[in-house]
Amino acid sequence: MKKILLLLMAVALPVSVSTLQAGKTLAATMDVYVFPSAGQDSSKQSEDEAACYKWAVGNTGSDPFNLTKQQSAEQQQAQTEMQTAEQAGSGRTGGGVVRGAAAGALIGEIASDDAGKGAAWGAALGGVRGRRQAAHAQQEAKQEAAGQAEQREQATATQLENFKKAFSVCLEGKDYMVKY
Repeated sequence: MKKILLLLMAVALPVSVSTLQAGKTLAATMDVYVFPSAGQDSSKQSEDEAACYKWAVGNTGSDPFNLTKQQSAEQQQAQTEMQTAEQAGSGRTGGGVVRGAAAGALIGEIASDDAGKGAAWGAALGGVRGRRQAAHAQQEAKQEAAGQAEQREQATATQLENFKKAFSVCLEGKDYMVKY
């Protein structure tokens, strides 16, 4: 008996979910829940939602469907910035090696009359210093890219929140109960 009940639920549940998704209202697509307090029918509710959507876009300057596209573009931009940050500081090791070798040769010549040995030690130390500087530059670039991405994401979330507030106020003025 339990197997039959589970089988019926497994078959019926996907059908009812797809039916609900096909009949989503404008508000439901934005995760805004609207209940007609004055007994408005579904066609009146759809008409009111469309009017309030247009009003909210006009008053906030934000269209949630365009914001979704904007978020996708911002995510791609953030990925590009992170890839650029990964490459930040590359090439610094070579300069450190050359400067270290020059300084090492000078010191080696003065200290022990062996510029070659001093140059080798200086090159090694210059390479280590160059790698450290490159890693530090890379870390700073990553942090900056992450901070910029977070600021853009927050700005988009704020725009969407403001739109939902305006949309809700309009619908409440038309005697609907609204939650988001």
